[in-house]
Amino acid sequence: MFLPCDLRDWVPGDHIVHFILDAVEDIPTAHFSVNHRGTGSEQYPPTMMLALLIYCYATGRFGSRTIEAATYSDVAVRYLCANHHPDHASICAFRTANKAAFEAAFVTVLQLAQHLKLTKVGTVSVDGSKIQANASKHAAVSYARAGQMIAQLELEVKELMERAQQAEAQERKDTLDIPAELTRREDRKAALQQARQVIEARAKELAAAQQPGYEAKQAKRQAQRAAGQKPRGPEPKAPSATPAPKAQYNFTDPQSSIMKAGSGAHFEQSYNAQAAVDAAMIIVGARVSVAANDKQELPPTVAAISPVVAAEVAAVLVDSGFYSEAAVQAVEYKADGTATGVTVFAAVEKTDHHKTVADLLPQPEPAAPAPEATAKEKMAHRLKTKIGKELYKLRKQTVEPVFGIIKEVMGFRRFSLRGHAKVSLEWTLVCVSYNLKRLFTLKNLAAAA
Repeated sequence: MFLPCDLRDWVPGDHIVHFILDAVEDIPTAHFSVNHRGTGSEQYPPTMMLALLIYCYATGRFGSRTIEAATYSDVAVRYLCANHHPDHASICAFRTANKAAFEAAFVTVLQLAQHLKLTKVGTVSVDGSKIQANASKHAAVSYARAGQMIAQLELEVKELMERAQQAEAQERKDTLDIPAELTRREDRKAALQQARQVIEARAKELAAAQQPGYEAKQAKRQAQRAAGQKPRGPEPKAPSATPAPKAQYNFTDPQSSIMKAGSGAHFEQSYNAQAAVDAAMIIVGARVSVAANDKQELPPTVAAISPVVAAEVAAVLVDSGFYSEAAVQAVEYKADGTATGVTVFAAVEKTDHHKTVADLLPQPEPAAPAPEATAKEKMAHRLKTKIGKELYKLRKQTVEPVFGIIKEVMGFRRFSLRGHAKVSLEWTLVCVSYNLKRLFTLKNLAAAA
């Protein structure tokens, strides 16, 4: 009974929860999906629910039951919810039904960052990180293995049918529940056939997406031969619509993929979370890919940069995993051939981390590449220039720490939702939470300076 009657007395004035509540108040409520009839479960203000999710994600609580428990045990959460306790079902339903609200929150937070003059958008770093799906890799099957299992199930069904006929002819009851065993195998066979069909459809879709690039390479080589030049490198291979034997399908989350995790020493069922980060370590663009590598991800990730800041982007920094001539062309030029005003700086050569004494001395500008130099050689030259070196230093200081903070400080290493659409929604929520956490830190640093 000696506790203060007002929860505001329990939360310090400089607590991040106040900053989050103020930021959420500026988000348009028209984007929220609510039950206007007021029937069913207890209703809660949508701004409160959004602030609850953002604060809990920013402080490392992602499961709906964990968030519900925090409304009882965490003073800041009790203050945020005004002593209300949304149940886990309401929290989960709100999270999955409000994709538009989370996207609006992402835009509003970037506008807030601009208002506070905390963004540094001229140079943007792009990277991706594998985040585990809400599915086990042991619930997956390969294209070749699915075919073998279908053949095995067909043999077992045939054997069960023969056994049933023998039992019927001898007028005796079999110890096996043959109808149930047949149903189980037929259901399993149908699931495996569906898995193979999905893998085949993916292979055709990938081949169709790669065909224009293959045709462009062939046309370029033909032009070089016509000009009396010998094309460099091996002959490009035509994309195949036939699935690889090891192509995977997961029964728990079919849209996730087996991907190399960490340093590549092991594999996990994952999604490829992409982020574009400015020099102030604020996420300005976010999306989720199902591709196991980043070779095709540069153009769509740059396109995902919010219109709030997109016009200010002049340089994009990426590592070698994102580089391809076609990807750079797609970012630097529009479909009609006009320049976008964005320059890509991609590391295409391995560099020695050890710096010699000569490396520490001022270096002359490298000679311009020869006219017949390949796109990769021209990109390598771009990175060796003074401006290229200065800009690329920013990459390891911006985007890589952002993923480190999300995974290590916030503790987000596994999606709670399943399916690409819902996972994309959750990644947007993670990025909004991270951005508000970052803005709160930058605002305090600016005030202390």
